[in-house]
Amino acid sequence: MNLEQSKKKRQQRRKQHIRKRIFGNPERLRLSVNKSIKHITAQIIDDTKGVTLVSVSSVEKDVREALASVATKVAKSQYIGELLAKRAKEANISSVAFDRNGHLYHGRVKALADAAREGGLQF
Repeated sequence: MNLEQSKKKRQQRRKQHIRKRIFGNPERLRLSVNKSIKHITAQIIDDTKGVTLVSVSSVEKDVREALASVATKVAKSQYIGELLAKRAKEANISSVAFDRNGHLYHGRVKALADAAREGGLQF
């Protein structure tokens, strides 16, 4: 097994461990974060209905245009977190459970979470 496969396997184990405990219900929805090498995505999900209520991605056209001048991926993640909090407020969502999706709580994931907290989300 090469290094990339073992990293992916460790991430899947972390993801399963986290998802055993975190479940989005109508009172406290789940904020799921996914990142790739270039992009980051965050969505607020109601697991009882299986519906995504709010989502933000760095792939969206208007977000890409806003992030064109931003240099670092951490700064882009902060912007995504702020925008997510803004959209959640518009949807009357204030409390979420944070699902880091197997990613370590460091760097871009931490920047997104801190920006969402500053924007008014509680988790």
